[in-house]
Amino acid sequence: MENKIIIETNKLTKTYKRFVKKEGLRGSVQGLFKREYEEKRAVNGISLRINEGEFVGLIGPNGAGKTTLIKMLTGIIAPTSGSIDVMGYYPNDMKNAFKMQYAVVMGQKSQLFMELTVNDTLRLFKEIYEIPEEEYQRTRAYFVELFGVQELMNVQVRTLSLGERMKMELMVALLHNPRILFLDEPTIGLDAIASKQIRSFLKEINRERGTTILLTSHYMEDIKALCDRTVVINHGSKIYDGGTQEMFEYYHDDVEKIYQMED
Repeated sequence: MENKIIIETNKLTKTYKRFVKKEGLRGSVQGLFKREYEEKRAVNGISLRINEGEFVGLIGPNGAGKTTLIKMLTGIIAPTSGSIDVMGYYPNDMKNAFKMQYAVVMGQKSQLFMELTVNDTLRLFKEIYEIPEEEYQRTRAYFVELFGVQELMNVQVRTLSLGERMKMELMVALLHNPRILFLDEPTIGLDAIASKQIRSFLKEINRERGTTILLTSHYMEDIKALCDRTVVINHGSKIYDGGTQEMFEYYHDDVEKIYQMED
């Protein structure tokens, strides 16, 4: 596969201002007349290149800046400074052509409609993404076979197990064949068997469909099993960008040491 860059950032920075109030009633009164602010740099000059078809892990402790980075890559928030290019678009412009080419799956947030059946949910997203009927049927059949969920298609979403529901989250997200899939904790709360199944499906999607995947997870087994490359972020800065296996071997699987490494 040709090394075509699909995501590129250069010195990407996001700074927030937050109100600081002194303790007690006196501090509250003072805050009414003179507000003091401090700057919080959530993302600090991150430069990143991801090629089309890569499966990249994004890890770091809580508050490291991972979510802020993903929000900028998907156009939810705008950067304070630096440049960003995703599939040839500036994400924060939120052009329809851009939004139609990526998908987001979050393990703790669902985009499914709980009272609908799986078939009706898929049909709804077909209309949202304006997918032609022939393409929809072909894609639906591919995922039904891949996930082995034929018996679940006429079942209400709310009756599904967590593992079954995650399969449906992936089907809905991938129905329009996005070029990029952003994954946030896709195996959270799943048992070992369901987690292994999800990892297997993601490998297949990346390999067979060439979908670029950026995976954020606190489960190092997900990162090890899926990502040849890992980016580590801490305190808003990129402190590692390289081979996943080499990283874990060098630090002997000690996640705390990985997070404390220096760029």
